[in-house]
Amino acid sequence: MEKTILDTVILGAGAAGLMCAPYAAAGGKTLVLDHAKAAGEKIRISGGGRCNFTNLYASPENYLSQNPHFCKSALARYTQWDFIELVGHHGIAWHEKTLGQLFCDGSAKQIVAMLIAELEQAGAQMWLQASITAVTRTSHGFDLCVHHNGADKQISCKNLVLATGGKSIPKMGATGFAYDIAQQFELPLIETRPGLVPFTFSEERFKPLAGIALPARLSNKDAQFDEALLFTHRGLSGPAVLQISNYWREGQEVNVNLIPDDTLFNALRAQRQEAGRKALTTELAKHFPGRLVEYLAGIWDLSGRLADQSDAALEALCQKLKHWPLTPSGSEGYRTAEVTLGGIDTNALSSKTMEAKTCPGLFVIGEAMDVTGWLGGYNFQWAWSSAVAAGRAIATKGS
Repeated sequence: MEKTILDTVILGAGAAGLMCAPYAAAGGKTLVLDHAKAAGEKIRISGGGRCNFTNLYASPENYLSQNPHFCKSALARYTQWDFIELVGHHGIAWHEKTLGQLFCDGSAKQIVAMLIAELEQAGAQMWLQASITAVTRTSHGFDLCVHHNGADKQISCKNLVLATGGKSIPKMGATGFAYDIAQQFELPLIETRPGLVPFTFSEERFKPLAGIALPARLSNKDAQFDEALLFTHRGLSGPAVLQISNYWREGQEVNVNLIPDDTLFNALRAQRQEAGRKALTTELAKHFPGRLVEYLAGIWDLSGRLADQSDAALEALCQKLKHWPLTPSGSEGYRTAEVTLGGIDTNALSSKTMEAKTCPGLFVIGEAMDVTGWLGGYNFQWAWSSAVAAGRAIATKGS
């Protein structure tokens, strides 16, 4: 069987793999392999098809890892401003939606096309619908057995980059392949679990509220987020829920604050003077969706007229609305999770190059490792930053 000899093979044609390729290609022949039919599929579906490609406020504080310092070097050396400059160079129009989140004015496909154009301009190659059947360590680097275009092929390379992501959204082709390779080469793993994922509740608890969205503050002992809350047939979703899910473990309680701006008490007092004869629920419906008021009336005592509510009673009601403790029965799992928490232990990697300390030539980038960003473009920024760190290191080795 004919053997293809390369300098670098990148496993995964997602955000991190595509970003790494042109940098690695500066150090020699580079090939990107992926089992999917098209490159950048998660990019294509992200942000409602417009790709939330970075965040203006990206910083190490927006990432979770057992080693919170690991991400600092890569994020500092390739920042959100660097990626914004690349986007501008390709003439892609963008806008800030909210909270520093940047989206394409047009389509996420523009980001995919940009990354592929950069890859091709640098002279890197890409094989899609390529299945990797074996990876072995050799004295010169790595040998791979690959099935591509109906034939089995052998590839030899000095550098191998794991950019296959995590387990989230398996229908898009996500697998635990990076973890299998890591274990093969004795890199330790941090327990993986779904992240940025909706909560589920037993007995369709919130089915009567499905479709209702409103601003809220969700918190637990480790974090709090002020963003939209969405009730679903299965439970709770929306940005606030996805954010807090990264800090949640099964069996733990989450506090829901339905009045994060804390203005309801004064508003109800004023309404009591003007419309005291109206039902309390009628006046609450001016501040919350009617179905939500009806639901809350079923679990709390919201009877009587507004005029019958003393200041103490109104304050007690506001306290209930601020402190609504809920314990999810679970999450929707990897099926809908936007990211995978945990992964390859960063203590096994160089924070400057992303290279494995005990396996020279093996690099890990993007979601495959134990670095997870908040919702809002942070995970894409980690993909760009970690990919560039590895690509530059490979180029330096090859020069």
